[in-house]
Amino acid sequence: MRRIFYSTLTLLALAGPAAHAETPEERGLAIAQEADRRNQGWVDSKVDLRMILRNAQGESSERSMKLRALEVISDTEGDKSLTYFLSPADVEGTALLSFTRITEADDQWLYLPALKRVKRIASANKSGSFVGSEFAFEDLLAQEVGRFTYKFLREEPCPTEESKGLTCFVSERFPVYENSGYTKQISWVDSAEYRVWQLDLYDRKEEHSKTLTFSDYRQYQDKFWRAHTLDMVNLQSNKSTTLAFGDYSLNAGVDQSEFDADALSRLR
Repeated sequence: MRRIFYSTLTLLALAGPAAHAETPEERGLAIAQEADRRNQGWVDSKVDLRMILRNAQGESSERSMKLRALEVISDTEGDKSLTYFLSPADVEGTALLSFTRITEADDQWLYLPALKRVKRIASANKSGSFVGSEFAFEDLLAQEVGRFTYKFLREEPCPTEESKGLTCFVSERFPVYENSGYTKQISWVDSAEYRVWQLDLYDRKEEHSKTLTFSDYRQYQDKFWRAHTLDMVNLQSNKSTTLAFGDYSLNAGVDQSEFDADALSRLR
């Protein structure tokens, strides 16, 4: 979940490349590039997590999952991820394999055990809900720098309780990849460590439809920050989904043979 889901951005008070950016577009891009540079080198990762779904009345249900990711540093390709459901029984064995592309259409495959087949997710359906959650399929792709254009807006106090006392860079980013369900996203990234604290997501009608907040940040290997709680709130339906992560293992020797659409039905 590098750069999202996974995903932390860092810059020291514009000391570095961003200090020389002249236009809002240049400054926004420079911040994203520096953030990306600082998060390179984790190689691969393993983490177990829970997905908590809440309806408009506050009733909740929970799913248990595991996530594996491979870092890809390329001008044309992004990170790969594999999400596998462990429980409850109605979703056990469901698996999503995502290959992020920068200059071409992304590849995503969903294995549904009830149908005993692998379904390729069409590019036009990336904005659809992932297994009934408030996360879309595109939210599970790596948020590579080249997938967006940028515009720096302002600096202001960071918006969440955990980030209180920090200053955030506020920027717009506009998806350039095909069939995005979003027209733009507004991000709050702290100037101390470049952690993303909030994303406001605007739908195809250019309405603020969802807000994603990040919390419980922990540092690994004295370098890599990971948020252990992601809360996606749908402002239109009042539904929400929380992803609660356990401890990450980075550079963990992930089995790359599992990152194969034909292998999804054999995962355990």
